[in-house]
Amino acid sequence: MFAPGQSPPPLDLADYGGKRTDVVDFGGGIDYGDHKWFQDKPNRPPPPPAQPEYTPAPEVISMNDSFEYALSSAPNVLYARYKQYGQLGVLAWCSEFSELIDGLKELGFQGNMFTTTRAQALETCSQLLKLPMEIDMQLIVMYLSGQVSRLRHFLDSETVWDDYPIPKFPVHPPQVSISLPV
Repeated sequence: MFAPGQSPPPLDLADYGGKRTDVVDFGGGIDYGDHKWFQDKPNRPPPPPAQPEYTPAPEVISMNDSFEYALSSAPNVLYARYKQYGQLGVLAWCSEFSELIDGLKELGFQGNMFTTTRAQALETCSQLLKLPMEIDMQLIVMYLSGQVSRLRHFLDSETVWDDYPIPKFPVHPPQVSISLPV
């Protein structure tokens, strides 16, 4: 079998699949014919008690109402600023809108934002971008779009929005010639 002085190869008790190869089950064994299966159902834990209905505090209700009013009037305020001050009115309004967004985010992080407030905020974003404003300063267009995008991303980060205005940068700037006196 083995040459003198040669040892047998080591026994590999586990193959590559993780099964032991030194144990063989030939079947047979215990007869379970008269055993009654599934007669005793396991005890299920009782259902948790019903949670009381959430009633928001009056301060939370008034905050949500205030935000809904501010959001519903935001397109009108922006357009009035545009009519009164032009493009710089839009720029000034954007910083006020940024403060409104910060307040909405704080309300949301506290878990106090109502779904009606969220829906009004998303509707306001759409209305803001549809206003008939001719803004030539592309930095203001990008700032307004950025603020709307920031609010939309907070409220609904999974939706892809495609209604943003496209910046209109000059492709070929005008050639300026400078003539120097000789």
